[in-house]
Amino acid sequence: MDRGTERDVPPGRGAGSGAVAADAAAGRVPLAVVVVDDDGLVSHWSRGARRMFGTAKEEAIGRPAVDLLPVSGALPDEADDAPYRSYAGHDGLGPGLESSLDGRLSYATAGRARLTAPERDRVDVLWWAYPLVGPGRERLLVLAADVDGLRGDPGHEDGGAFERIAPAFALHTDFPGAEELARRLPEILPSMSVGESARIVAQVLELGYPVLEFSQNDRVPVTPDWGVPRRAGRRARRERAARAAARGLPVPAEPADDEGEDLEYAAVRERLEFLNEVSGRIGTSLDLARTIVEVSKAVVPRFTDVACTYLREQVVAGEGFPEGVPDTTTMWHRVALEHTDEPGRWDDVVPVGEAMPFPADTPFFQCMTSGEPVLVPRISEEMGHAIASQFEKRDLRPMITNRSMLVAPLKARNVVLGFMALMRHPERPEFNDMDRVTGAELAARAGLVLDNARMYTYQETVAETLQDSMLPHIPARMAGGDIATRYLPGTLLGRVGGDWFDSVKLPGARTALVVGDVMGHGLNSAAMMGQLRTAVQTMAALDLPPAQLLRNLDDLAQRLGDTYLATCLYAVYDPIAGELHLANAGHIPPVLVRADGRSELLDLPTGAPIGVGGVPFEAVRVRVATGDRLVMCTDGLVEVRGEDIGVGLATLCESAAHPAASMDDACDTIIRALNTRGGRKDDVALLMARLNGIEPEGVAEWRLARDPAEVGRARAVIREQLHEWGLARLADPAALMVSELVTNAVRHSRGRPVELRLVRGDTLLCEVEDDDHDLPTLLSAGPTDESGRGLRVVSTLARAWGASRTGTGKTVWFEQTLPRR
Repeated sequence: MDRGTERDVPPGRGAGSGAVAADAAAGRVPLAVVVVDDDGLVSHWSRGARRMFGTAKEEAIGRPAVDLLPVSGALPDEADDAPYRSYAGHDGLGPGLESSLDGRLSYATAGRARLTAPERDRVDVLWWAYPLVGPGRERLLVLAADVDGLRGDPGHEDGGAFERIAPAFALHTDFPGAEELARRLPEILPSMSVGESARIVAQVLELGYPVLEFSQNDRVPVTPDWGVPRRAGRRARRERAARAAARGLPVPAEPADDEGEDLEYAAVRERLEFLNEVSGRIGTSLDLARTIVEVSKAVVPRFTDVACTYLREQVVAGEGFPEGVPDTTTMWHRVALEHTDEPGRWDDVVPVGEAMPFPADTPFFQCMTSGEPVLVPRISEEMGHAIASQFEKRDLRPMITNRSMLVAPLKARNVVLGFMALMRHPERPEFNDMDRVTGAELAARAGLVLDNARMYTYQETVAETLQDSMLPHIPARMAGGDIATRYLPGTLLGRVGGDWFDSVKLPGARTALVVGDVMGHGLNSAAMMGQLRTAVQTMAALDLPPAQLLRNLDDLAQRLGDTYLATCLYAVYDPIAGELHLANAGHIPPVLVRADGRSELLDLPTGAPIGVGGVPFEAVRVRVATGDRLVMCTDGLVEVRGEDIGVGLATLCESAAHPAASMDDACDTIIRALNTRGGRKDDVALLMARLNGIEPEGVAEWRLARDPAEVGRARAVIREQLHEWGLARLADPAALMVSELVTNAVRHSRGRPVELRLVRGDTLLCEVEDDDHDLPTLLSAGPTDESGRGLRVVSTLARAWGASRTGTGKTVWFEQTLPRR
């Protein structure tokens, strides 16, 4: 079969089979080439089609294809025709081609038929039907060849070479024209050059000499159904040579061992290429949902017509590796369904997302317990009924009965994560043993990819859970102000990092505001962040001054090890004094936005990062007014690789000063301004506090002597003040709790007067301060005990209560909820 032969066959040459055989012996077999559009009308009719079907091009264009492509006749029964019989599961030209013509089939088909041609007897024809996908109206390419031309003259020295030719499919070939088809042919035949593909395309469209022109040393595509006739082996060639010698005919030369390739081996190679192609199409991301869809779409329609994927409950939930062998109670979630049927046909019957177990008498249970693929050549009515019985009030039998099915396990480390139920249309060839092997290999690769995605999803879930557990859920209100926060995970090295923010309630209606950043990323940084954040909360509750708190935090970091460094900005807001008390440990400075819209970076002593050790920290006090806003963030928000950090700080000041309807809107404005510059890889923590303050009219203070009689006075002044504030409903419980606290303070005070303060803010805060450093303890008093019930009363009546040490003693406080106005 000479690839170089390019001569055309005149129209008159096709009238007899001898001319066709002569062309075959010369290495060329003319084909009929017909293109059908969306409406089933002929849009291209080659000269080969004119010769084979006897209709001129002018008469064929625009006519229905089913009227021009005869489908009558049955296959011959001669034994030597066996290699060409039923390539795609059809016994004739009719069902497969008619289904392709009316658009019911989305995959390539092939078959054989007999037709009556003008001036000729009944002609055996091989045909191929290729679905086309592209911007044009062309939707089907039909090729037909004379079987006699393929068979050739067995007495010729090249006789029988054509028995190595099989129907070849090019799935989903775009067909906007010859140039596009020429560009796609190298994908179908990797060994073909662009120039050769252009030449072949021209012959396909006009002369009809495509794939069948290749020499026996070239690989030709095989059908996606893998129905490839086996080339005669060495023993068969020798038997044929013996028969030819007995008849006195020339004996064909025995080919060399390396001459050509057996089409069976070509089919195996085609499968390997298919598996490699599938491997390249799946696992493009570590997103579990996307990976599942990729696996399903990779096998439809080339390998199967329906692909339904099930995963175990633990895999879908993103939990750990599933343990134990599945049983009849194991829940399987249907996570993907891909098919070539009409849209929506399967959606209501087998919806994605449904979970169900499978009984022991189903092939699905056999697959998932054995871990081996299960092949069902045809689903019988009995099996179809058994499978459909699992679907309540939904009749699945018409959709699955008489289909070929292959159930392939999705395994990783010898554990079944799920399985794929693959089914073919009844008119396609049944799954065979080679398909079972291919399905097992496909499932093994898919299982590995799914397990990687599962582990990544599990690790992501663990990391996000850890991060969420370490980031506090800060109330939107604080004493004398509002708070809003934002956290953005990093874009590299996982979604967990060492940035954090916090808010701690302090005595005297004050609030500690904290932002910190452990250098580095990942779980180790997050763990270190958790330790430092807990330490800050503990030391803040002791009401340590900001500089002393950072000093203690640095000492703690030294004891934890010298592996990590961290920056930290600690600020204490006093709404009564209208003051911020701040200390910095290597952190970027905060922004103070004044009520009139001006913004500035606060000039603080920078200090060294936490963990350096031996470096002093300094604190400063900044006066603030009602309506000012404090903005604290980590460097991931303002720092971009290749850009001076001053640019980011300037943008932060500008965006923070932008008017906003709410605190949340103000945070979003900052994020939009800084997070859209590109190049951010670090995580981000942002805390904004609006400093509303507490007016002097909302604060009342009294000094009480160390005299038990002062307890009655305390009750009286509390009642009077609450009536003045219009909070008479709170007077009785407040007076009772103040009585208990003042009694304890007078009893344990060492000489200094007891101080009583009432603060009206978002809540009603009452504080009692004395010079005793011992903190009170909540006791369980017995029936005969004369004391120990005071704090129990406070704990029962108050919204919240607490005690903390001060520089001169201690403060015990309680809060009450203000009535709604």
